[in-house]
Amino acid sequence: MTDCGCDKARRDLEEYLRHEICQTEHSDIREHLDHCADCRDEALVATTLTDVVARACKETAPQELRDQVLDRLRAAQASHH
Repeated sequence: MTDCGCDKARRDLEEYLRHEICQTEHSDIREHLDHCADCRDEALVATTLTDVVARACKETAPQELRDQVLDRLRAAQASHH
């Protein structure tokens, strides 16, 4: 394994975090993160942000809001026909 450096680690960080790169590159980036606090912090921010967005997307809007949105969509569709 070889430390890939900050440029590569940051460029491929999203793919690394989603496990979308080959094992060799994954290992190189992991090694870099183990030794570089700045890149490790960036990875932590990206992971935290992804988790927060995922949780927010799982929440259901209040029924009143959902009804209002659906009414407006129906009105917009009706005006286009």
